[in-house]
Amino acid sequence: MKISIITIVFNNVNTIASCIESVQAQNYNNIEHIVIDGESTDGTIDVIKGFENNIDVFISEEDNGLYDALNKGIKKATGDVIGILHSDDMFYSPHTISNVVKCMQKSGADLLYGNGVYVERNNTSNVKRVYSSKSFKRSYLKYGWIPLHTTIYVRSNIFDKYGDYDERYSIASDYDISLRWFLNENIKKIFLDEFLVKMRLGGKSTTLKLQKRKSSQDIRIIKEHGLPGYLTLACKIGRKIPQYLKRG
Repeated sequence: MKISIITIVFNNVNTIASCIESVQAQNYNNIEHIVIDGESTDGTIDVIKGFENNIDVFISEEDNGLYDALNKGIKKATGDVIGILHSDDMFYSPHTISNVVKCMQKSGADLLYGNGVYVERNNTSNVKRVYSSKSFKRSYLKYGWIPLHTTIYVRSNIFDKYGDYDERYSIASDYDISLRWFLNENIKKIFLDEFLVKMRLGGKSTTLKLQKRKSSQDIRIIKEHGLPGYLTLACKIGRKIPQYLKRG
């Protein structure tokens, strides 16, 4: 099974190397790493070029935002399964992808998801938030449940059948596509109860100043998918509180 990992980046010179090294450190060999850069100007491109022998696809060009960049990566992907590792992120362990593959092969699932942690930006061994998930029930979606998007691995034919990221949602399209997947009864899902990713705090999706804008897009998405409006949004926001409680 071939796994395509898509990394999108723009002006992230300080963390892109650790992201790429995390892919290289995996003990699973059949990985295609696709890096989509938005014409960075801070030295990021020079760092990426230092790894060019280990990157399968590298594109650096102007884009229309992160979901446009992700859609470019999806179109370039040739793997059986597609996952995302943003430039601030790292795999939780060198065994992450091999464990994903074993679980998907054994279960025959179309979609796999797991757990993740948010870590201190300059000290990635310091866990600040835990994002735990659980086995899927459709009723959970009504109450704002959704897995951490960067723990989701999807067979490439799912994008072919059901579409890419909707670029109308500039900061919340990952929620939209996740709801499309989890509401779709034809997509077989499996929960892998392991930590799959470390995400640095301070990225675009974790800054407080963008939460109001994100919530505005979230409510549009919630209503579009027939979920109960502000109840779902309030539950979705409230679910973040337990994430600050570390596991023992």
